[in-house]
Amino acid sequence: MSETIVLQRCAWALASQQYIDYHDNEWGVPVHDDRKLFEMLILEGVQAGLSWSLILKKRVGYFEAFDGFDANKIAHYDDRKVQELLANPEIVRNQLKVKATIQNARSFLEVQSQCGSFDAFLWRFVDGRPLQNAWQTMQEVPASTRQSDAMSKELKQRGFTFVGSTICYAFMQAVGMVNDHMVPCFRWQEVRTLSSG
Repeated sequence: MSETIVLQRCAWALASQQYIDYHDNEWGVPVHDDRKLFEMLILEGVQAGLSWSLILKKRVGYFEAFDGFDANKIAHYDDRKVQELLANPEIVRNQLKVKATIQNARSFLEVQSQCGSFDAFLWRFVDGRPLQNAWQTMQEVPASTRQSDAMSKELKQRGFTFVGSTICYAFMQAVGMVNDHMVPCFRWQEVRTLSSG
């Protein structure tokens, strides 16, 4: 008789199969690719006031609507393109958020030219290494930290929008700048090992 091994996961991941896939394969894994970092910053900003499950459902639509999150292309979107996006049911049709994506693409390109890469700019907020937390319960996890406060402040100074400290902290969790898997979760140690590599 074979035994079924039940993996223990962070409680939030159990809401759906989509959440499980995202939690098991992506959330908390350190990201150093500029395009991917830009994508996640945009998606976290779009999520403001909405559920992450909605954003995950629309992720493919976003990728297609926004030219694969190519900041060079997005930075040149005009009013006609904005209207086209606002008519697209595959994304969140919010004018402020659509315009923020265009503005953020322009600011992203400026950061790249000034800092060499968006990766180099962002990761200095954690001294280049993921912060390793050891939470036992979801209630212990903060909504923001001094690092996300600092990141938010500087992003705003550089012209980014939809980058409040809470959004920045969710972004940091997503791209592995901080390991916020619960200690009992099977991914906590896996992500910790990835981070020390």
